Amino acid sequence: MNGVLFIDKKENMTSRDVVNEVCKLLHTKKVGHTGTLDPLASGVLILYVGTYTKLVESLTSQDKTYVATMKLGVKTDTGDITGNVLERNSKSFSEQDITLAFQNFPIEYEQTVPIYSAVKVNGKKLYEYARNGEKIDLPKRVVHIYDLKILSINNDEIEFETRVSKGTYIRSLIEDIASSLGTIATMSSLRRIKQGNVSIKDCISISNLTNEPPLKQLTDLFDYPKYEISDEEYHKVQNGNALSLKSMEPRLFLAYEDHVVAIYEKKDDIYKMIFKAI
Repeated sequence: MNGVLFIDKKENMTSRDVVNEVCKLLHTKKVGHTGTLDPLASGVLILYVGTYTKLVESLTSQDKTYVATMKLGVKTDTGDITGNVLERNSKSFSEQDITLAFQNFPIEYEQTVPIYSAVKVNGKKLYEYARNGEKIDLPKRVVHIYDLKILSINNDEIEFETRVSKGTYIRSLIEDIASSLGTIATMSSLRRIKQGNVSIKDCISISNLTNEPPLKQLTDLFDYPKYEISDEEYHKVQNGNALSLKSMEPRLFLAYEDHVVAIYEKKDDIYKMIFKAI
């Protein structure tokens, strides 16, 4: 069984919980996820099954869109409402102040990775340092905020939608937006509504899965152009060989008799296989 599942993860489940349930249902250990969602968060969770594990890097690198709520005047150790409160304040802001903070927030900046995350430093996950009370210099990474818009403002809570690059932590984004306002904040809700081409409307809940799940295929995941190959090229694809193709596209779906059989990527003047679906 090879393919991809689009799951709408519910709150209070870890991403690993979802994987474990699917493993039991499909009687296989070859299941994984692309892009962890915290237990607090819900929404799009893409699972790969079987040989599709080889696509994990391509899937995790995709942009993601979230709807989140930030609560002003509260700072926690985890960056979300489930953590221990470290600080409170009662500063208030006008809607104009808040709107300007969102409008002026940079589209690219260096974000500090939160201590409660699975990023490894010296071979150890950051949350392990946090749980042991150990001090560690938190890594930073450049992230891109492609879209950031307020959906509603209700007293000290701001609901917003954002599309971000790989590796962006919404908890950190919320703290950084609050900092630009001159205050503190924590995340009180998070829902991923899109990852790459996969929208929340394409997903099903784990409770609706059966032992014959609706596995998605390559064309459901990516928008690469199709390139029809010859019999000779098809035999080369079967053997995983590189191809010289008349195309300028960086990546292609290779199709044989109108059926997608592989993804190839252009490197210099030659196309090399990154995934075989046959």
